[in-house]
Amino acid sequence: MEKIDVYKLFSESKNYSRKHKKYFNVYDNIFSHYKNKKITFVEVGLLDGGSLLIWRKYFGPNARIIGIDINKDCKKFEEDGFEIFIGSQSDPLFWDSFFKEVGNVDIILDDGGHTNEQQIITTLKCIPYIKDDGIHVVEDTHTSYQKNFGNPSKYSFINFTKKTIDDLNFTFPNLNRFKYSLNKFIYSIQYYESFVIFKVNRSLCVTNEIIENSGKKMGHLDLRDGKNWNNFRKKFSFLLKQPILKKFERILLRLRNLIINKRLAKYFK
Repeated sequence: MEKIDVYKLFSESKNYSRKHKKYFNVYDNIFSHYKNKKITFVEVGLLDGGSLLIWRKYFGPNARIIGIDINKDCKKFEEDGFEIFIGSQSDPLFWDSFFKEVGNVDIILDDGGHTNEQQIITTLKCIPYIKDDGIHVVEDTHTSYQKNFGNPSKYSFINFTKKTIDDLNFTFPNLNRFKYSLNKFIYSIQYYESFVIFKVNRSLCVTNEIIENSGKKMGHLDLRDGKNWNNFRKKFSFLLKQPILKKFERILLRLRNLIINKRLAKYFK
């Protein structure tokens, strides 16, 4: 059987579509798992509608393909059997209305306006409505480095994703928390050049529980802070229970970390 990949369908689409050539391998890597399954796929940003035809053929007859655009002229693609919604992706109320009508989905592909505000609001509003084992895909993320999109900026979409890495790790107990958090939904973030993929599965976001097996313990000393320091702590642990000495220990560790950070600084240039 002939392999049907995104590039082949792109070449054959009757409607115009424009893509970076390197994107096609990414599409096949992240979407192939969903072929011929009963999924709901949503694309934001339609323009001439060429990609809608691509996705319908790629995912197969069981897929529900939905398009979103701010341009009312895109309603014409309903003639080809697609569900088309008109609205601004940077409007939270639009997304509330959209998901109220459509329900939960499996894949969101954000190929919309590419501004920081559009990409961030779309991510925040869509991910809670993505089913487990679904994905939220944002493409053309190179705009986070382009001046005509208001970047570089502290509040670029890429910087938002870096903050989301912290958010994901904050599921570990007693670390931190964000007001706008997605760590109840996202368990993994995948990066390609110009792509960010958020992987959704609520059951995999549960705080880790430490478990132990019944294997033999060797009694080895934890040397993460250095052999001499750990030997000292073990020998004089009774002294370190005193508040003043405990405080002194914290000061010494802070000084040690400052020295280490000075050595590490060159790797962040």
